[in-house]
Amino acid sequence: MSSGKVLLGVLAGLAAGALVGILIAPEKGSVTRKKMSKKAEDYAEGLKEKFDEFLDSISEKFEEVKEDVADLNEQSEVKSGKTKKK
Repeated sequence: MSSGKVLLGVLAGLAAGALVGILIAPEKGSVTRKKMSKKAEDYAEGLKEKFDEFLDSISEKFEEVKEDVADLNEQSEVKSGKTKKK
């Protein structure tokens, strides 16, 4: 599942939850809005954490690939140095 679809699903769920909350709210509108605001902040924080984890994993993978390329480059230099000596 792509991250775009996940984000779209989260946003759709957030919108649906807000609508249901407003429709069946047993409290005053101001109290309901405060609760919805708090929930939205919680969801936003969760999304931010997930996005940060995603960026960290991408950075780690990039560093691994960079090290692998450096190793391969070093190995090819060693092999080409041996070939030149012959």
